[in-house]
Amino acid sequence: MAETVTPTVDDTPPPASTRRERRGWYIYDWANSAFQTTVITVFLGPFLTTVAELAAGCELGADTCNGYVYPLGIKVAAGSYYPYLISLSVFLTVFVLPVIGAIADRSAHKKRLLGGAAFTGAGATILMAFVTGDRYLLGGALFLIANISFGAAIVVYNSFLPQLGGPDERDGISSRGWALGYLGGGLLLALNLVAITLLDKGDDPQRTLDLARWSIVSAGVWWALFTLVPLRWLRERPSVAALAGGGGNVLIDGFRQLGRTMREIKAYPLTLYFLLAFLVFNDGIQTVITLASQYGTEELRLEQSTLIITILLVQFLAFGGALTLGALAKRIGAWKTVLLSLVLWTVVILAAFRLPAEAPVPFMILGAAIGLVLGGSQALSRSLFSQLIPAGKEGEYYGFYEISDKGTSWLGPLAFGLVFQLTASYRVGLVSLLIFFVVGFLLLLAVPMRRAIIAAGNTPPRVL
Repeated sequence: MAETVTPTVDDTPPPASTRRERRGWYIYDWANSAFQTTVITVFLGPFLTTVAELAAGCELGADTCNGYVYPLGIKVAAGSYYPYLISLSVFLTVFVLPVIGAIADRSAHKKRLLGGAAFTGAGATILMAFVTGDRYLLGGALFLIANISFGAAIVVYNSFLPQLGGPDERDGISSRGWALGYLGGGLLLALNLVAITLLDKGDDPQRTLDLARWSIVSAGVWWALFTLVPLRWLRERPSVAALAGGGGNVLIDGFRQLGRTMREIKAYPLTLYFLLAFLVFNDGIQTVITLASQYGTEELRLEQSTLIITILLVQFLAFGGALTLGALAKRIGAWKTVLLSLVLWTVVILAAFRLPAEAPVPFMILGAAIGLVLGGSQALSRSLFSQLIPAGKEGEYYGFYEISDKGTSWLGPLAFGLVFQLTASYRVGLVSLLIFFVVGFLLLLAVPMRRAIIAAGNTPPRVL
C-alpha cells in the first residue's frame, strides 16, 4: 500500500531584510508622496473647487462664489464639492481596502499588487490633463480612482513593514520611510514652484489654472516612474497562508479570509481599540493636510505661491521632524511620543483659527510647526500598529488602518464641508476638527500598549 504523503508548508523564517530591500521600501514613500503633497495638499483642492465654480456659473478669478453644482442631481455648494469628494472616496475605501489587504495576505506576489494599484492611481492622476473648462465630474471621478488606488497601494506597501525588522527596529524603519517621502514630495513641489514662478504672471486666471493642472499631472508621472525601484528591489515575502494556498483563486480566498478575520477580530479588542483611536485622531490630521490649501486660498486669501512655499517648508521640516520624533521614541517610547504630538496638533488648530487674512508670514510659521510634528505622529502610529497585528494578517489589518491614512479621511472633511455649507465660514469649519484630536488623544491614552502587543501574540519592544 502506497504511503500517503501529507503536504507540508515550509515554516522557516524568511531571511532578514537587506539594506537594499529596505531602501527599496523607503523609495516607494518617495514615489507616492508626490501625489500626497502636490495633488492632495496643494493643487487639487483649489483646482477642483475652481472647476466646480466654473460649472456653477461663477467667473474665473472671482473673489467669492455662492453657486451650486448638481452631481447626480444632488445640490452641492461649489466650495463643498471637494471635501464631499474626499468623504465619498473614504466611504468607498471602507469596502475596498480591507479586501485588498486580505488578498495581499493570500498572494505570493505582493509586488504585483503594489505595482497594479500604484500604476492605476498614477494613470488616473495623469489623466487629469483632460479636466479642462467645467468638467468637474470628470475631475471628481479621476480623483476617486486615484485616491482609492493610492490607499490600496499603501495597504500592500505597509504590509511589508513587519517583515523588514524586529519590534525594536520598526519605529526607525517607518520613520526613515516617512522622512524620505517628505523629501521626495518636497522636491517635486519645489520643481513645480519654480515652473509656476517662471510661467505664471499673475494676471491670467486661466493660465494659473492650467499650471495647477499640469502640476497635478507631473505627480502622476513621478509616482509611476519611482514605483519601478521598489518593484525591483523588494523581495517577495509570502505568508504561510499564501504558500499553503495551493493555487486557488486568490480573490475568492481573500474574501473568505476577510470574512474569517471579521469574525475573529473580536479576539483582539485592544488592537481594535488602538485602531479606533488612530482612525479618530488621524482623520483630523488628514483633514488638516487635505484642506490646508483650500483654507489658505478661500479664507485667508493667500497667493498660490505662498501656499506652495509653506507646504515646501512643511515637507522639509517634516523630514527632520520624522527623524527627531523617531529618535525621541527610542528614549521615551513611540506611544508617549504620539500622545505628545496630539497635544501639539491641538495647539496648531487653535493657532490656525486665529490666523489673520492676507498675512503670509504667520501662515508660514504655523506651517513650520506642523512640519515638526506631522511626520513623527504618522510614522510612529504606523510602526505602533505593526506591533498589534497577528502574524500573517498584516495586509488585512493595514487595510482597516489605511481607511484613515495618507490622504483618506472621512468624518473630518464631512464635518468641515457641512459646517461650511451651514455657516459659509472656513474658520468655524476648522475649529470643528478639534474634537478629533481631543477624543483621539483620550482613546489612545486608554490603550495598555504592552498588554495589547502580547495579546496579539507579538513581543513588545523594550521601550513603549
